[in-house]
Amino acid sequence: MIQGVVILVWLGLCAVQDVRQRQIANPLTLGVALVALIYLNASGTTWLGAPAADGGWALALALLLTLPGYALGRFGAGDVKLLAALGLASEVDCLLWSLIGAAFVQGGWVLVHQRLAVRPPGTAANPPTKQPFAPCVLVGFALYWLWAH
Repeated sequence: MIQGVVILVWLGLCAVQDVRQRQIANPLTLGVALVALIYLNASGTTWLGAPAADGGWALALALLLTLPGYALGRFGAGDVKLLAALGLASEVDCLLWSLIGAAFVQGGWVLVHQRLAVRPPGTAANPPTKQPFAPCVLVGFALYWLWAH
């Protein structure tokens, strides 16, 4: 149980930084990935208790799902590293459900933001800007963790 709280706190720190600076510092992403990798090798399980192979598959899946988005400019480097670290610390189900929850939160935020945006009559919509993704991952993980436990 405490392991999930630690991940929630970490994702919370990443979310705050992503909202404020539109980027996530490497110590928060690569540092946690390194700690998760050391824990994985030392204990044979991920931080959340899944077999080591599940953490490896979750890492591979995180990279498979995010690197194309990074190449297309849809994901930032911090988002890729955040999800890679989450994969190493968790398992495939956790990663996928966190991403699914994050996608719904992001989509809902965009819809609400578009509806609430006040524009003078006759002006074109503002071009979309990159929205912080870490808060969405935080909510996605929190929903998964509450549902799974």
